[in-house]
Amino acid sequence: MGMKLAAIMAVLMFGMGGAFYWYYNDTQERIGVLRENNARLEVAVETAEDSMNLMKEEMARNAELMKELNVKLQKAEAYGDELRSKFSRFNLVQEALKDPEKLEGSMNGATAKLWRGIEKDTGGAGDRPLPDWLQSVQPDPGTGDQGSDEVGENNNSNSSTPETGTVN
Repeated sequence: MGMKLAAIMAVLMFGMGGAFYWYYNDTQERIGVLRENNARLEVAVETAEDSMNLMKEEMARNAELMKELNVKLQKAEAYGDELRSKFSRFNLVQEALKDPEKLEGSMNGATAKLWRGIEKDTGGAGDRPLPDWLQSVQPDPGTGDQGSDEVGENNNSNSSTPETGTVN
């Protein structure tokens, strides 16, 4: 009976050893899979953190740009209000009947100033001289032409002065 008991104990020990071996290998395999998953998650977290930081920087930059645009918008709206105010005080028909040549010069000078401003705003120098046919006159206050002839050598804005050259 001692031998039978020893044989049973040996079989049980081998069974337990085999179960332990299987459990150990299975656990090591799971640990390997978990390590790979952990590495992938760490990379994903790092990527997400980098993305979040980039988004925060972009948000700050966009906020700054929005502030600048709002300031420019307020200036543009104020300028528009100023122009509407000037235009409401300006009777174009009455001015045309009173002194059409002076009005023409003022309008030409203001148009030339506008085009120079557009040229400057779109990347040009904005310092192109006015054409020879555009002659100078002192504008009346309130005509909307203050400072329209400030750039260039021949920057006159009045057509009431006779031209000195011939027109082709």
